[in-house]
Amino acid sequence: MMKVLFLPLFQMNTGHHKVADTLIDFLQRQIPAVESKKIDFLSYCNELMEKMVSEAYLRWIRSHPGSYHRLYKTLMYQELSRFELMPFEPWLPYFESKMKKMVEQERPDLIVCTHSFPSRILQRLKRKRALAVPVVNVYTDFFMNSVWGKRFIDYHFVPHQEAKWELMTTYGLDPARIVVTGIPVHDVFTNRAEGRRKRQPAHVLVAGGNQGLGNMMAFLQAARTSARFRYSVLCGANRQLYEEIASWQLPHIRPLPYITDPEEMNRLYDDADAVVTKPGGVTVSELLHKRIPIFAVDCLPGQERINLQYLQRNGLIYHLSGPEQVEQEMFRLLTDDVEKNRFFRRVSDYFAGLEKTAQEALAEMVAAMPQRVAWRVLRP
Repeated sequence: MMKVLFLPLFQMNTGHHKVADTLIDFLQRQIPAVESKKIDFLSYCNELMEKMVSEAYLRWIRSHPGSYHRLYKTLMYQELSRFELMPFEPWLPYFESKMKKMVEQERPDLIVCTHSFPSRILQRLKRKRALAVPVVNVYTDFFMNSVWGKRFIDYHFVPHQEAKWELMTTYGLDPARIVVTGIPVHDVFTNRAEGRRKRQPAHVLVAGGNQGLGNMMAFLQAARTSARFRYSVLCGANRQLYEEIASWQLPHIRPLPYITDPEEMNRLYDDADAVVTKPGGVTVSELLHKRIPIFAVDCLPGQERINLQYLQRNGLIYHLSGPEQVEQEMFRLLTDDVEKNRFFRRVSDYFAGLEKTAQEALAEMVAAMPQRVAWRVLRP
């Protein structure tokens, strides 16, 4: 039986896990002869380290977003990454040894990275010719940060044609190794509802992310006294936010708990006239597939700010500022049929640049691989 190993980084349920789960679900349904396994790499290395790093990350982006964004751009968003300089360099041999041990234990035929850090470690091993197992990068944002392994990674599932061009021109990669798939989403989201009925008031879905991060409260406070829209608020794991909104007892604003079922999320999308969200790669990709107008009133530092730049540049999201003016601007855009048609055309142009889905590309790759004739041995 062929084995595919998926590598996110942390335990917390981010887009890296969501993409891995999406591809695992596809393989289990469509190619059940393939064994799929997911391991969050940092927990494998050291569970205490994973807990400390993830908690520090969450505290940092909440309390000092500006400094986090500056460091992210310095270390992880440069053409020539500084990531392997101090203070990270001394730790990299440790992570290499852990990665070699894990691969030797799991004996996969294919490794799929949905986070940049495992990809970086695997690139280092491949550069030293210490690893022969093919590796795929599956990018979960609308850009490729500098931590991802590039030249020595075998295949790349990229978000758009610009990313493919970057890999070809900057890193000299063969275009046959690069597939423009977009950011992978579950198959259920690729079936969009046709002809949404017009309802009054319009239904707006508010999504703050699985961790309930982002300053959505100012926006929601401004909406308390307005009956212009009907709101459903996805509170994720933020129980405090859920209880706060529930305590308002307002018929036009309802909180929703953490939702894991793609079918349930799809029904919510089908019932929404617009979505207010942070520009996370996976959520935005789901909404683009559903052809729902997307509004951003907040974003996390680091990758979401960079996602926002790409999305704004291509007209795929509306960035609104000032909580008091958000409703007025949303109402103006949602009642402007000309602008809505322009938005839908821009979304169609984005999808016209995709070559195939990540699911299709992965299925073709698995079908072309030898059936475990001999496992790829690591050099000592």
